[in-house]
Amino acid sequence: MLARDEHTPLERTPLHGLHVGLGGKMVPFAGYEMPVQYASGVLREHLHTRGKAGLFDVSHMGQMALHAKSGRVEDAARALERLVPQDIIAVAPGRQRYAQFTNENGGILDDLMVANFGDHLFLVVNAACKAEDEAHLRKHLSDVCVIQPLPDRALIALQGPKAQSALAKLCADAPAMRFMDSGPHEVDGLDCFVSRSGYTGEDGFEISVPAGDAERLVKKLLENDDVRPIGLGARDSLRLEAGLCLYGHDLDTTTTPVEGALEWSIQKSRREGGARAGGFFGADKILAQLENGAPRRRVGLKAEGRAPVREGAALFADSTSIESVGSVTSGGFGPSLNAPVAMGYLPASLAAPGTQVFAEVRGQRLPLKVAATPFIPNTYKR
Repeated sequence: MLARDEHTPLERTPLHGLHVGLGGKMVPFAGYEMPVQYASGVLREHLHTRGKAGLFDVSHMGQMALHAKSGRVEDAARALERLVPQDIIAVAPGRQRYAQFTNENGGILDDLMVANFGDHLFLVVNAACKAEDEAHLRKHLSDVCVIQPLPDRALIALQGPKAQSALAKLCADAPAMRFMDSGPHEVDGLDCFVSRSGYTGEDGFEISVPAGDAERLVKKLLENDDVRPIGLGARDSLRLEAGLCLYGHDLDTTTTPVEGALEWSIQKSRREGGARAGGFFGADKILAQLENGAPRRRVGLKAEGRAPVREGAALFADSTSIESVGSVTSGGFGPSLNAPVAMGYLPASLAAPGTQVFAEVRGQRLPLKVAATPFIPNTYKR
């Protein structure tokens, strides 16, 4: 990602005024001024989301529509497959799929969600990458597609075991939706795009709403006692417990999907011997790693003590070796687990669950065990 000029004014989402009014502590994030927490604090916000329902502002994310010039959504899907290793043609109307933009070396330019809205594709990309992603799409797909950014829409996430009951009061379609269903739905009389998905490991929804109506909708949802506003701090600890990657930290242009332990997201049709094998940037390297394995892997890590191991900590094969074998890419305290957890990269030979490694923290070597992710079971409605 490009470094941001510290003198460039931060952007604000359509919900900025509401965050301030609710007592949100605002911090810079991906070029935006965003709430890191509210008065109750990160720990309570995290546990409230796991127990009831948390409401997140994710309007900084990029939203785009991809229309085939032919008018056929299949042609837009086929075109997008030039840029991602996923099977987009197989995404049925009303469904969405997780994908990655890859570069010529197999590295990840960004990860994204792709939904089939029947006559076009709807994309949600990361905030810090959205300008580059749009340019990437225009450079490679403008011959067959119209790329339409949607800057006039806000995006909110409602996550947790009470998310369905809260949204059902405003959207009659919500209870019937299953994990990764996505499409246009009416919410409190507003024309919204709703997906049953999120980034906490909990059941929940993401709701794209016209920017001018976002504050009214959020206030309506917050009238429900089960729903509270949640900041970036708890969003990060929730996704870490769920073993989910944060682009720019756990994934970047130097990591392939296989190294990132995302091979589950690459369908058989795009692999060797598949109906549409390859054809995307970095295919040779990615397909070879799918067949033969990658030299390193993203792994979960559990500390044996109580001290959190943070991003950037060097990892070692034993307590005395000089050469590090990897590094932590995300780490912190897991409130639901009441224990520290982390993710990082290790050589494939050290990536098996149960393997002991050591992290260097303030000059000390702290023992960690490689662990399977997610650290807590997800509760998606299948």
